[in-house]
Amino acid sequence: MFSLNGSSFLNNSLSGVSKSLTQSTQRKISAPPVVVASVSSNGKPGDRNVSVLMENTLKEMRETATSSSSSAAIEQESKSTVGGGVEDVYGEDSATEHQYITPWTVTVASGYPLLRDPHYNKGLAFTEKERDAHFLRGLLPPVVISQDLQVKKMMHNMRQYQVPLQRYMAMMDLQERNERLFYKLLIDNVEELLPVVYTPTVGEACQKYGSIFRQPQGLFISLKEKGRILEVLKNWPEKKIQVIVVTDGERILGLGDLGCQGMGIPVGKLSLYSALGGIRPSACLPVTIDVGTNNEQLLNDEFYIGLRRRRATGQEYAELLHEFMSAVKQNYGEKVLIQFEDFANHNAFDLLAKYGSTHLVFNDDIQGTASVVLAGLMAALNLVGGTLSEHRFLFLGAGEAGTGIAELIALEMSKQTGVPVEEAREKIWLVDSKGLIVKSRVESLQHFKRPWAHEHEPVRTLLDAVKSIKPTVLIGSSGAGRTFTKEVVEAMASFNEKPVILALSNPTSQSECTAEEAYTWSEGRAIFASGSPFSPVEYNGKFYASGQANNAYIFPGFGLGLIISGAIRVHDDMLLAASEALAEQVSQENLDKGLIYPPFSNIRKISAQIAARVAAKAYELGLATRLPQPENLEAYAESCMYSPNYRHYR
Repeated sequence: MFSLNGSSFLNNSLSGVSKSLTQSTQRKISAPPVVVASVSSNGKPGDRNVSVLMENTLKEMRETATSSSSSAAIEQESKSTVGGGVEDVYGEDSATEHQYITPWTVTVASGYPLLRDPHYNKGLAFTEKERDAHFLRGLLPPVVISQDLQVKKMMHNMRQYQVPLQRYMAMMDLQERNERLFYKLLIDNVEELLPVVYTPTVGEACQKYGSIFRQPQGLFISLKEKGRILEVLKNWPEKKIQVIVVTDGERILGLGDLGCQGMGIPVGKLSLYSALGGIRPSACLPVTIDVGTNNEQLLNDEFYIGLRRRRATGQEYAELLHEFMSAVKQNYGEKVLIQFEDFANHNAFDLLAKYGSTHLVFNDDIQGTASVVLAGLMAALNLVGGTLSEHRFLFLGAGEAGTGIAELIALEMSKQTGVPVEEAREKIWLVDSKGLIVKSRVESLQHFKRPWAHEHEPVRTLLDAVKSIKPTVLIGSSGAGRTFTKEVVEAMASFNEKPVILALSNPTSQSECTAEEAYTWSEGRAIFASGSPFSPVEYNGKFYASGQANNAYIFPGFGLGLIISGAIRVHDDMLLAASEALAEQVSQENLDKGLIYPPFSNIRKISAQIAARVAAKAYELGLATRLPQPENLEAYAESCMYSPNYRHYR
């Protein structure tokens, strides 16, 4: 940006300089005057015909380029002839393609650049007055349409795609072209588009990310940037960041190590933070930490976009993550929320434990999943009866999701009954790849599994564990598809009138069982929910709708609650408050349909209520810094939520 007499002058055209060389001597190029549009201090367009001569700047650039490398100039002599006798000042023809130019771009929210700015572009919704004020005449067709009609047209187009990945790519293209229309479309059609921008489609998108990659979204921080991460953070154009979602790509959904291609997860999660939780898009930052990958297929893929090396571990890994965490705090302050996403078990627990007392950190796989599952279980009690402590829980999967859910259930039991959390854990059993977790295995167990090692004879298979423990609730978080077999579900139904079966693994291909299998094998008696969505199932002439235990119920509202209260740390009681708030939103009408989660169509209202409960708990615990506390936290949360409706431009 150039300033003259207090006014800002913004170039409407690409400015640059290149030098052409004859066979014997360097030729000086006479640069034309650069015409720029001016914007006065009140933000209104000024005289568009103001011309500013930048001869001195261009001359200085030419001289710098000339002196920088005489050997490069000699090397380019044979390549740098300009055809047709026309000087290519901007370095745009084939004769100048080997020359160095300076990539000057000065943007203004007017004219053609305005139509290419996703933050301000409104497409055909620009009014006649706006088209005159912002030099858009002739750049758009003459029709003026509303944002609602744009949404209708986009949904019509979206439904033409038969392949989910095509819908995903169309949504990402829209986000890069017209940000407000993207969020308006997603909010107004959340139940239809949520599976497109997030699970299950985002899993396929991550697997093929290198092939479908068009332009970067978020920050890629690799081992190459070690020692310079603060500098890299400063490259991000937005300075007031409130939420960061970061992954190292080692455990993407149930798909394993996808390395740098895991960026689709932070991008998707933050889209939901804005659409469902109302966090401003400009306040969200997706980050991928690239420390390599152990996925041989990706390492041999010519389209892979990440580091081609085996994963860094140990001190090398820890130092990079510590530099990142320190740089984030230094650059964005104490109150920025850092959400760890899809880290492998051996890092996820350690990172949460290490930085939980010094940063505002949240692990959605451990804590968010736990909160949403607990909410579903609390709602399910209205169908199966009894209190939480009167039920027995069996998990298939003892990783970060399984142990996180188990711990939050134990904490809620302890809160309700007053018994120590250690005693509450005795109602909860876990099965891992080696069988039931029991005391005799404790020495060989990872530290996060040891609290769940109870006295019991060794049991090798899930079916035997079900028959032995006789749980009332079966929860799958294994990432292993079709592990809730017919025999397992029939066993659950044999000693439970209404067995609660939660197949939580994502994407759909990794789900422990389908909705149809759960209802059919239990003769229509199961209370079923899954991690990925399933269509309603017909069994014996009756339709059964299945709920989705989607983390999107919790983390957007949870993050909003932390932000509006200015919280500086996350506490387990906040997670319990979020679960209770969500469970209260399940109506009797939902329960009559067998649903233990409310419909997503009302998700922004639900998020505001969750945010209010989380913020209230932050104030109660003394962890809030935004003072004084608002009288009506729910109304305050709603007032803070991002609205995607178009704004009127002066």
